[in-house]
Amino acid sequence: MSGRTILSTAPLRGPSVDDLRSLGELLVDPWIDHQPLRLYSAEDLAARAEEVGASVLICEADQCEGPVLELGLEAIGSTRGDPTNVDVEGATRHGIPVLRAPGRNADAVAELAVALLLAATRRIVAADRDVRTGQVYRDGSIPYQRFRSWQVAGRTVGIVGLGAVGRAAAWRFEGLGMRVISADPFAPDATHDLDDLLAEADVVSMHAAVTPDTVGLISAERIARMRPGAVYLNTARAALHDLDALTDALASGAVGAAGLDHFEGEHLGGDHPLVGMDNVVLTPHIGGATYDTEVHHTTSIADGLAALFRGETPANLANPEVMDRG
Repeated sequence: MSGRTILSTAPLRGPSVDDLRSLGELLVDPWIDHQPLRLYSAEDLAARAEEVGASVLICEADQCEGPVLELGLEAIGSTRGDPTNVDVEGATRHGIPVLRAPGRNADAVAELAVALLLAATRRIVAADRDVRTGQVYRDGSIPYQRFRSWQVAGRTVGIVGLGAVGRAAAWRFEGLGMRVISADPFAPDATHDLDDLLAEADVVSMHAAVTPDTVGLISAERIARMRPGAVYLNTARAALHDLDALTDALASGAVGAAGLDHFEGEHLGGDHPLVGMDNVVLTPHIGGATYDTEVHHTTSIADGLAALFRGETPANLANPEVMDRG
């Protein structure tokens, strides 16, 4: 074993933890295990790394910038698909390779998209509530009267964004017997442009990244293009849609149902109109919250570090230009 110390403030899991241990002394203190939640500022993270003599940092939510980049680190591993918690340009200037974990939560988020679709269309939350509150025969009706719906088999789902999550969702929807179409200007195999997809899809499932071009992508005008009664799913980011326009469309029935895993600031006020709608299922950004996600990002970072220390350019290196600095 080398004399290096690897400090991880990200959760690690699975057999690749032993691979990391083979690369140096591994210290694991995950941010997510602390109550109240602990998030290091750049200054506090730098101090912690100095305290333990770390030459490699693995982080998920803590900020890797400023003083962290002045520590002479061998590498930074960000356990995110997009290392937004790392100043990648600054790391490059300091000659620090930055590793990432692409697709780490693709299966997890895709599974939640399917769960939201079924929960919203079959009104599972409302049905569960009726059982728990002894209202199975509410207002003199039977459940079969209140909860009839169309099955998803045979319907068309439109995938917006064919990245790792979009592709993972696509084959799952196909497995439900759905016809899958897609829109992504950067994917040659996408089948539709966005406006045509919205006009054709019974279900619209968002899997695009947030960029200046995609903020507010699903606007009031685009919602109006959707098929009457279409189902809208968003397990990507809240910034992709106009929430006020979506809320109005759900209230009027123009959009038949929705499943949403994201809100601005990941918070929705208890008095928001969506809270009272039985045709909407709301979850608090839990798409990637599986133990498997931690296994996947541990493997990505361990493999990347091993390649880096062999003098190779890892496939998951966010700043490959740093390798040219010699």
